[in-house]
Amino acid sequence: MGVHRLLTDSLEDAGMTQHQTFPPLNHDPDAWIRLIFSAQAAKGGVVRRSISWIDREVGRDRFFDEVRRRGFHLLATSNQFIVVCNRDPVQMLF
Repeated sequence: MGVHRLLTDSLEDAGMTQHQTFPPLNHDPDAWIRLIFSAQAAKGGVVRRSISWIDREVGRDRFFDEVRRRGFHLLATSNQFIVVCNRDPVQMLF
């Protein structure tokens, strides 16, 4: 999912339109964290982000800390991080 889609979905989730002003997020890892985990997918679903995006926009350590703080599960595959946004056990099937 691109940043534009992430912003659009989050704005819609918050009852806003994409034409409304959205605070600049450049160089503000906390704003990105809030945005990522306020998306509809973060409410019991799955969030997927490229590792390079996390490294660039949030920082890997900050992202890991936030996933741990929430009690979520973090998987890494190829060039993606996948966050399972619930505290239930996760089982890798194959």
